[in-house]
Amino acid sequence: MQSKKDTFQRLLEIMDELREKCPWDSVQTNETLRTLTIEETYELADAIVEGNDEAISKELGDLLLHIVFYAKLGEEKGAFHIGTVMENLIEKLIYRHPHIFGDVKVQDAREVEQNWEQLKLKEKNGNKSVLSGVPNALPAMVKANRIQDKARGVGFDWEKRSQVWDKIREEMDELQAEVEKGNADGMEDEFGDLLFSIINAARLYDVNPENALERTNRKFILRFNYLEQETIKKGRNLKEMTLAEMDAIWNEAKKLK
Repeated sequence: MQSKKDTFQRLLEIMDELREKCPWDSVQTNETLRTLTIEETYELADAIVEGNDEAISKELGDLLLHIVFYAKLGEEKGAFHIGTVMENLIEKLIYRHPHIFGDVKVQDAREVEQNWEQLKLKEKNGNKSVLSGVPNALPAMVKANRIQDKARGVGFDWEKRSQVWDKIREEMDELQAEVEKGNADGMEDEFGDLLFSIINAARLYDVNPENALERTNRKFILRFNYLEQETIKKGRNLKEMTLAEMDAIWNEAKKLK
């Protein structure tokens, strides 16, 4: 088996050859790769949720290909190369871990996060806001969670996590008031506030809201598929069944793991 260094060098050589000789690889740009990179990232996320180590390894390889590809494109433009990418990363990791590579003392992971955010601001010479590093293109739930994490990193958070439940109840009351008014714009606004508060609660109780919702999505799919399959076995059609009949099968599905 080759060493990690030799294996990585072989990958770079293959990338060079593909870029030179392959009709598809030779015409790719940052823009054409972008959506494919997003797709590969989601495929990796799926493998992680499934806990499939073999799939995780495969998807990491696909994502690594994209990283090497972007670095190759940067090298062709004379902007940067894979060595630049790694050197920048090494410098950043050392700088942002003064508790490992310096003399800073920390008590726990939260202090590490707070230091990390402060150091990021210093890197930008104070010209960027705390939330400026949150990508606009992130899905709304992921973005909300990241925004809250960054705000916490500079100390903007509840004094006691239990306080968030009062906020959730407040937002539910405000939403109900808009529902009773029939105010569509107000309902959307208050739904957003309620969801943001629930995501905040998840963060405070160390629950990843994206993972939690995906867990429920998969559970619903499993149970609904069972409902469909059992309905077909009975020679019935879902549209012809009453809600009570569907509920009876659904309760059977809830026993599935």
